[in-house]
Amino acid sequence: MMNVLDKDLQQLLASDLEFNKFKDTNFLITGATGLIRSLLIKSILFLNSEKDLNVKVYAIVRNLEKAKGVFGELYNNERLAFVTANLNTDSIDVEDKIDYIVHAAAVTRSKILVEKPVEAMETAINGTKKMLEVAKRDRVRKMVYISSMEIYGRVDSSKKAAELDLGYVDLTNVRSGYPESKRMCELMCNAYASEYRVNVTSARLAQTFGAGILSNENRVFAQFAKSAIDDKDIILHTEGLSEGNYVYTMDAIEAILLLLLKGKNGEAYNVSNPNSHITIKGMAELVAQNFSKGSKVIIAIPDDSKKYGYAPETHLWLDATKLESLGWNPKNNLTESYAKLIEWIRENS
Repeated sequence: MMNVLDKDLQQLLASDLEFNKFKDTNFLITGATGLIRSLLIKSILFLNSEKDLNVKVYAIVRNLEKAKGVFGELYNNERLAFVTANLNTDSIDVEDKIDYIVHAAAVTRSKILVEKPVEAMETAINGTKKMLEVAKRDRVRKMVYISSMEIYGRVDSSKKAAELDLGYVDLTNVRSGYPESKRMCELMCNAYASEYRVNVTSARLAQTFGAGILSNENRVFAQFAKSAIDDKDIILHTEGLSEGNYVYTMDAIEAILLLLLKGKNGEAYNVSNPNSHITIKGMAELVAQNFSKGSKVIIAIPDDSKKYGYAPETHLWLDATKLESLGWNPKNNLTESYAKLIEWIRENS
């Protein structure tokens, strides 16, 4: 019997993407134990098996033991090779010429972004430069840099934000090292595209969740789901007024694969489902009402909330028209995303 992730993979297989263009190629994927990167690798290996693509995936990780836990039986797949490296300090060498790069390694935990902002920015910038050097050396067919919706900062909330609508970022707040380093990395990508003709595209991901999350996932979407499953109240540590932009995991995977095939050089694309835009409080209420037997949403702001490094309140609605023009069509709205997420958690608990 197929689980929810198996069904997602079958849906990906049935998409209109030209998977045959990946035949006889090598992928390099950084931050491979993270949610989207690990699912991307699992998806590529699944497509390789179903389509006989003869691909090889080089997965850069910092901890092989963690990789074993994330990939399970796939850890020993002959088409998957792990490279242990710290992108901030180590050189990256693999035995084959690389054709496609997806660079996503970054510090994302809010507390670390506040406590070690220098190291977080160095990791982002140094790691991106190293991947761009690999792309330049191997003349890759495409590199996709995984950016973030946080680069938008504070924008005009009266309209959707397209790719050129960047807003204000407070440079007196060390937490801003995350969006500013993402901006710098996107600019570096464009510089390599301009000066060295590296074929690189940036994907600005909305908050991504769904089937395939790891058992130790503790971001807000997972906390909401687990509270609903246990019929516990959902506790918010802010007023919950920030507007969130979301995209289901497999919809995001399809977007990344599409950008590897069709993304324009030197450009950026929002990856966000326009039907999955809601405030944090609104999302908590949606989960409580639809997936619990009586959970309530409780606002309990701690006195020392600043030390947790929460992103500042934002009112942002991403416009994904540019990505949709390439043929992307997200299939899961927010309620459907949570239904699959909760089914996945129950299947794996």
